[in-house]
Amino acid sequence: MAQVEATTERVVAADAEAVFDALADYSGTRAKVLPEQFSEYEVREGGDGEGTLVHWKLQVTSKRVRDCLLEVSEPTDGELVEKDRNSTMVTTWRVTPAGEGKSRVVVTSTWNGATGIGGFFERTFAPKGLGRIYDLVLDRLAAEVEK
Repeated sequence: MAQVEATTERVVAADAEAVFDALADYSGTRAKVLPEQFSEYEVREGGDGEGTLVHWKLQVTSKRVRDCLLEVSEPTDGELVEKDRNSTMVTTWRVTPAGEGKSRVVVTSTWNGATGIGGFFERTFAPKGLGRIYDLVLDRLAAEVEK
């Protein structure tokens, strides 16, 4: 199995601490910034960063829905890691300062892809599709923290 990776980034006009706090707020802000591709959102444990367990369904394509149960950790400052208990997917959010009053948000998802022709199409198209979804999340996050 080949590893598949999708990365999206954005500079947000808010300081890194405020942006990170918004991303780590699974009980409030995170639910507000998720686009329609996310459904059945539910915080099952915690709700603020490290130790959170959150569930959602992600409509990746018209035919593909991922049922995600994510354990959240904070291995380093400015970093949230969401490990899916239902698959090999790991999503890492990194928030770093990007000048005065600005921050850079980079979101990277990796997972073990399929083999054969299905794997070829997954490696070719899945990163672009997931990138579009995370662009929407970052748009909404920016709108929320730049108020």
